[in-house]
Amino acid sequence: MSTPTTDASTRTPLLFGSLRGYQGQWLRRDLLAGMTVWAVMVPEAFAYATIAGVPPVVGLYAAVPALIAYAAFGSSRHLVVGPMSATAALSAATIAAFAPGDAAAYIALTTVLAVVTGVIAILAGLARLGFVATFISEPVLKGFIVGLALTIIIGQLPKLFGVEGGGEGAIGKFLHVVGDLGDLSVLTTVFGVVSLLIVLALKRWLPVVPASLAVVLVGIGVVHVFGLSDRLDVVGEIDPGLPSLGLPSTTWGDYAQLAGPAVGVMLIAFAEGLGAAKTYAARNGYEVDANRELIGLGAANLGSGLASGMVVNGSLSKTAVNGSAGARSQVSGLVVAALSLVTLLFLTALFEELPETVLAAVVISAVIEMVDTKALARLYRVWTPRLRSTYGRAARADFIGAMAALLGVLIFDTLPGLIIGIVTSILLLIYRASRPSVRPLTDVDGNWVDAQAHPDHPVDPAVLVVRIESGLFFANADHVKDEIRRRCTRETRLVVLDDQTTPFVDVSGATALAELNDTLARDGIAFAIAGNIGQVRDVLRADQSGGPRPFVTVAEAIGSLGADSGPGPGSGSERSPSGPERGEP
Repeated sequence: MSTPTTDASTRTPLLFGSLRGYQGQWLRRDLLAGMTVWAVMVPEAFAYATIAGVPPVVGLYAAVPALIAYAAFGSSRHLVVGPMSATAALSAATIAAFAPGDAAAYIALTTVLAVVTGVIAILAGLARLGFVATFISEPVLKGFIVGLALTIIIGQLPKLFGVEGGGEGAIGKFLHVVGDLGDLSVLTTVFGVVSLLIVLALKRWLPVVPASLAVVLVGIGVVHVFGLSDRLDVVGEIDPGLPSLGLPSTTWGDYAQLAGPAVGVMLIAFAEGLGAAKTYAARNGYEVDANRELIGLGAANLGSGLASGMVVNGSLSKTAVNGSAGARSQVSGLVVAALSLVTLLFLTALFEELPETVLAAVVISAVIEMVDTKALARLYRVWTPRLRSTYGRAARADFIGAMAALLGVLIFDTLPGLIIGIVTSILLLIYRASRPSVRPLTDVDGNWVDAQAHPDHPVDPAVLVVRIESGLFFANADHVKDEIRRRCTRETRLVVLDDQTTPFVDVSGATALAELNDTLARDGIAFAIAGNIGQVRDVLRADQSGGPRPFVTVAEAIGSLGADSGPGPGSGSERSPSGPERGEP
């Protein structure tokens, strides 16, 4: 099998690079996968457009050019690009602040946001800024997605139950729905809840059936046969045919004011799409290029915006459908685009009697799996007493970052929630970096290992061997110096720093070691460093500010200095211990 690569020496084509090495026997699988994804794409495109606050057909307007543009410029063979819940919700939250109460302006600005997001992503890709996705940690993204999914579900409850929406923020909207449940529409509620249960049941027990499309078609059929369009809110008239092409009729000032929010939208779209692309690239033995993915995302959004569409991004769920259906290349995406175009031209009337409560059920079923409580529980379980003793309440840093993003979305809205999660994660990282673990060691068969983990091995109270489980730099140098002093007792005559777990040191760290050497010397304690290699050795040599004597191994340091050290400090009663006895945590 031919596998594309990001190595420039292979000269991967700029256009349709993911189709490089295409084999004829793949066509049948690609056609089947394309038809399968189309069956999922159409109802979900309508649903995600409603999340964005625009007419349902806008979802299909966006899907067609996005699929083609990504196939042309992206690097993944399997990624399916189109309207998605996360970016649709971000779009709605962004545009609502700029076009309150003006439906025409709202639709136009939604399209402008897609154009601006596309341009920013293309420029970022050309500038090779694909690494920016690493600044959104997986736990923060997980918490953000869970919070966003809950926000979307809450936003669909009024349509599901046939009640008036209201309230500010996700929590306020939920409380408003609860207060209005006494006025719910029984017919609407039954229709919506049954549709939701059917979709969930089909996805669980008959995954080969396109559940969303099946429920949509059944709902339309029931409304048509029993004449329920006057008793249920339905989608209504959908203009068939192609959208208007070109830039939306608005001012350049609108583009400028949406540039800032578009960066946030682009980051979320890129992180989510890149994760899906990497997942399926790893499963199928090829690589994706983060910078090409940025350009592909940008081209998809620009194409969507020029076709009166909305913001798009890579979809993990639809990519999973694509992969499980046997797709081998982006030909499947082009098939989805072709079938979506046929839908726009000839099949839109079919969806005019689609009940909005069924559409709400499709949305909820699509995002409910994003409420990944198992992932949050896994983050919470990543905790040990040792982490607690070192970092305190920050021991569960990943879980805290995820929950900060989740609660930030629910309380403050989408983009503020994301920023809260990122800032919290960075602050916790800085805090943990400033408080590295300084562990006492013991000799087990010639290997110096954590003394706390081997309480049965005796230790020499006159010799303190420690390691720093981190680099040594300006933010943690004082903490490390204080921790080593705290662990010295009246009996301590020699301190040896096993430096093999310290990957780097800066001038502040070197200065701290020199100061510690002087302090210990005044107390009659020798100080040595063992095993320092690479840049740590180079920096300590270049610093020339004094410091511990260097040795190759801990045993060599003890053999050289252990017998030569003078009596330990505090042999009289004038000095109290400066820390716990050797071996305590």
